Formats: sequence, C-alpha cells, structure tokens
Amino acid sequence: MSRSTSHREVILAGSGGQGLVLSAILLAEAAILDGHNVVQTQSYGIASRGGLSLAEVIIDREEIIFQQVRTPDCVLALTEETARKYEAWAAKGVPMLYDRTLAAARDGEHCHGYPFTRVAADMGHPGSVNILALGALVARSPVVSEGSLREAVRRRFGGAAAQVNLQVLAAGAALGARQPVQVASSEGASR
Repeated sequence: MSRSTSHREVILAGSGGQGLVLSAILLAEAAILDGHNVVQTQSYGIASRGGLSLAEVIIDREEIIFQQVRTPDCVLALTEETARKYEAWAAKGVPMLYDRTLAAARDGEHCHGYPFTRVAADMGHPGSVNILALGALVARSPVVSEGSLREAVRRRFGGAAAQVNLQVLAAGAALGARQPVQVASSEGASR
C-alpha cells in the first residue's frame, strides 16, 4: 500500500521544556485549518524538563490508520542527542533541521543547521525557540500553509503573547527561507 501524495509525517525532538509538544499541537491545528486529518502524539522522559521530548505529527487528506511516524518527511532536532538520533534519516534524504547553537555542525546535503537558540535569545525571547524553529521548518518543508500556522498561533495565544509569537514565527520563517550553513565534508561534525 503506497502513501498518498498528501500524506506528511513530521518528527519534533529535543529536550523537555523546549516547547516541542506545543509546536506539534500548533502544527496539527494548522493542518486542520488547511482541511487535513491529523494525528499528533508525544512522549517524554520521566523528567519533564531536560529529558528527551518527542512529538510526532501525521497529516493527510485521507483517513489516518497507522498513528506512528514510519517514514518522516522532515525532522526538527533541537539538541545534540536528538540530532545524533535522527541524522540517519538525513542520510536517507529526509531534511533534518537542527539547532546548531546546541548541536555540533553536521555535514550532508539534508542536514540543515540554524542557530535557533541564539537567534531567539538575540530577539529577547529565549523561551520561544520552539516557535522560531517551527517557522523555519514550515518555510523549508511546507507541511502546512504559513497562513494556517499564523492563524493557529493567533488562536492559541492572546494579546501581546500572540503578537510576540507571530513575530518570532516570522523570524523563523525568514531564517528557514535562507540557505542554512553547510559544513564541508572535510570539516567533519565539529563546531
């Protein structure tokens, strides 16, 4: 049985407290606004802050039968541990966006390093790394429309928080639209 062309699978991985579950929920809500069916799952270690955090989103126009990611269309990794865990998918051609502020640089055509943590801190919103990275992910791998993602952010947050998160989301989209820094294969995976 082959996958439909509207079927998308996304992995968001990092550390507890980075807001990846919220990012997955926003991605799922944006997909619903786009008229898709969605399954969103999450798992995290016993330590809610600092332990492994994983969220998966499956998006399809058709009914979703199997509710776990089998072959991701893109991966977002916000820690060294998760970049290491999922870089094998990048070797298979799956785009992997990773936070090069927290993870060592990687070579490979499908490894895309962005300074998410540094940029969020420079903007004065270090707790919004998840929203910044989500904006970049959708700009690089349009699994949902940017308009629906903005609307999901507006609905989720109110007042000033909505405006801040929309600004951070836009900065992430601008970051994702730029070509990420690639590491020459002779450099290896060092910072």
